[in-house]
Amino acid sequence: MSCIEGLLASVAKDVETQVRPQMSGIFGGMIRGYLPQTWVFTTEEGSASLTVDAEGHARAAAGALPKPDVTIETTHARLSAALTTRRSDAVPPGPFKVTPHSEKGRTAFGFLRSRLGL
Repeated sequence: MSCIEGLLASVAKDVETQVRPQMSGIFGGMIRGYLPQTWVFTTEEGSASLTVDAEGHARAAAGALPKPDVTIETTHARLSAALTTRRSDAVPPGPFKVTPHSEKGRTAFGFLRSRLGL
């Protein structure tokens, strides 16, 4: 397991803990409209993916999964700091490119960006 995959596994647990309880009720339908989601994170050391399925289950995977909703390209140092601290003020400066591949990905990234320290 790569460093980034391990950090994304921790993020996946937190995302699932936040999303699953909200899958029912008034906001459940709205949340379901943005799922499933796949985000690919790429650094100079490789790629890893974070997916959230239609039921709110989240997981990390090695490599770039096909058909991502969002691709994030940055340095390993930046991504590692962001996923470890989840505070953008603790992330070193450097390149950061976000490519949304779907409208639901663009919206979800805008909502979750700060929770990931990005």
